[in-house]
Amino acid sequence: MLDISKLAVIMTDKPIILIYKQDTFTVGQDTFIDSVADNQNAVVFEGNGETGYFYAIDNSEGEIKILDALHIYNVNNVVDKEKPSTIKILWTVDETKSFLSINNYYHAVFDFKNKAGYCRNAFPDASGAWTKEKNRELTDHLIEDICKT
Repeated sequence: MLDISKLAVIMTDKPIILIYKQDTFTVGQDTFIDSVADNQNAVVFEGNGETGYFYAIDNSEGEIKILDALHIYNVNNVVDKEKPSTIKILWTVDETKSFLSINNYYHAVFDFKNKAGYCRNAFPDASGAWTKEKNRELTDHLIEDICKT
């Protein structure tokens, strides 16, 4: 059942993408933001003071298992890191794709159906079961393609 507190963003000829989590954080401070879809697909954004990562998580067996990890930033390379940032975790309506947006810019996408993760710097290489997609670079064109499927 869809939670009415989730905000829908409708894009022309593309699926509806829902904001499941929205928060404010400051780059360089410890941050942990998770989102679990109704189908139990789950993601976590974590900033540890040095880096920021987005994780695809399996928590179906009662313990957290990282399926894939995507590097989002190194704190030292972020301009205006002292200013608060808005983070959003969004899901497609079918809850198979999760998007990470910081300050209204998409930094990463996990496609649970195809076991693929993408981020702007394509780091790190895929590992484990999530090795099907070798090119992990997230581009605006790729985001459009992902949203069509």
